[in-house]
Amino acid sequence: MEQDWHSFDEQAVMDALNTSRAGLDRGDAEERLVEYGPNELVRAEKESPIRMLLGQFTDILIVILLIAVAISFAVGEIVDAILILLIVIASAALGFVQEYRAERALEALQKMLAPTTTVIRNNMTVDIATRDVVPGDILQLKEGDKVPADGRVIECFNLRVIEAAITGESVPVQKSTRTLPRDTPLPDRKNVVLSGTDIATGRGVAVVTATGMATEFGKIAHEVTTVEKERTPLEKRTNEIGKWLGAISLSVCVAVIAVGVVRDVLVHGYVRPDFFIGMILFGVSLAVAAVPESLPAVVTGSLAIGMHRMAKSNALVRKMSAVETLGSTTVICSDKTGTITRGEMTVREIRMHGSTIAVEGGGYEPTGKLIVMEGAPSALSEEGFKLLINACILCNDAELTLENGKWRIRGDPTEGALVVLAEKAGAHVSEVRSRCPRIGEVPFSSERKRMTTMHYGNDDCKRLYSKGAPEVVLERCSQIYGSQGIETLTDDLRQAQIDNAEKMAQRALRLIAFAYREGKYFDDSTENTL
Repeated sequence: MEQDWHSFDEQAVMDALNTSRAGLDRGDAEERLVEYGPNELVRAEKESPIRMLLGQFTDILIVILLIAVAISFAVGEIVDAILILLIVIASAALGFVQEYRAERALEALQKMLAPTTTVIRNNMTVDIATRDVVPGDILQLKEGDKVPADGRVIECFNLRVIEAAITGESVPVQKSTRTLPRDTPLPDRKNVVLSGTDIATGRGVAVVTATGMATEFGKIAHEVTTVEKERTPLEKRTNEIGKWLGAISLSVCVAVIAVGVVRDVLVHGYVRPDFFIGMILFGVSLAVAAVPESLPAVVTGSLAIGMHRMAKSNALVRKMSAVETLGSTTVICSDKTGTITRGEMTVREIRMHGSTIAVEGGGYEPTGKLIVMEGAPSALSEEGFKLLINACILCNDAELTLENGKWRIRGDPTEGALVVLAEKAGAHVSEVRSRCPRIGEVPFSSERKRMTTMHYGNDDCKRLYSKGAPEVVLERCSQIYGSQGIETLTDDLRQAQIDNAEKMAQRALRLIAFAYREGKYFDDSTENTL
């Protein structure tokens, strides 16, 4: 069902899929499940470990060495036969281990799909197995959900989706219901959700347009499992050498036997049986001697050393033969998010007026020190820093959880990094949120470039927190929290903050500015007077 669903309006999508906002009825869903199949990745026929191991003995050099082993045993060269056999076994074992580890890509992709999904059927909200989702189903999506199938968004509220697994986009994508031109590329299709992605914030409703292997996620899985295994230049050369050696060895063997037989006929008039057997053994010995039984060991050993050296440089190589191709590589073009990086955000530096604070640690584990690099050593205990940490916690929808011994984030990765920062600073996120409940919010959008929340504070005083792009936040501020407390934000101070932001951006840092305001009465203009 290949269609440009992003170019269809809601009614056109509904008509094309023969569905409605009330969802499918049970009978229709069952028929579609038979027609389109289960919503899961089709597993390619997995190569068994035994077959994978036997495949290591198909290399031409290995075959020649195995023949040499058999002949060496036959002529009584037991020691040589055992040594050659050990070399063959070692080479095959190393190749098998590397290949076995590399053949697990589909299992990793399969784990990215959630087991259950919330849909609307017969005008009722129900949870069903993800594998039972069919085209035409109406998905209900909320923060923290994993999208089970490709779909056209028909309703959304601050819906932002982490699409790094599909498009490589590291920043959550703001979704909308607006119809887009037909030639809109996949990463810019803001009105569709893709299977295998995660809902960072907000909620939404989408009608399923593709399931299983027909999704963009399924297409990636198909490419991973059907990629052709191309031999590296080294493998091609060693195979070529093996063929030449085999041909030369066989030619030498036949030539020696032929010369010996002709000579014996010329001298004695006939071929003596014992002499003939001796010539055969002599020719075979020459053929075995011509085979460089150490070549596979040398090649395997060299590649293993290369793997070890690359590992020291934080380059993990799964397939040993790839080392030879990578050996002369100077530049690698690759998607960053989830490939070179882990797709996890981490706060590295805090700038307050007059102070610079470095933040240790990485990922979402809430361990690491905060170190004052510039400014007063007491910066971490000042009221301005406490306000900043409260803003990180309250103007934020992300949650930090410990699952199976690993720290994970539910929500936007950037907001998750701010929650981790608060934990590193010694704050208790749940306690702060319960003490200062949220009573209102204006969600982030790509147009506004900021998010604002309102909370109850002490003495019936309300506090408004805002975070967003530095230039947007600074534009709405008239005061700044400095080392001496609250100061007037003069034009010079404003420009100094913008200059600092530009210098940090040049170091490839992603920047967020925070602001706040206290008061008892707020109106629509309060967000612009911080």
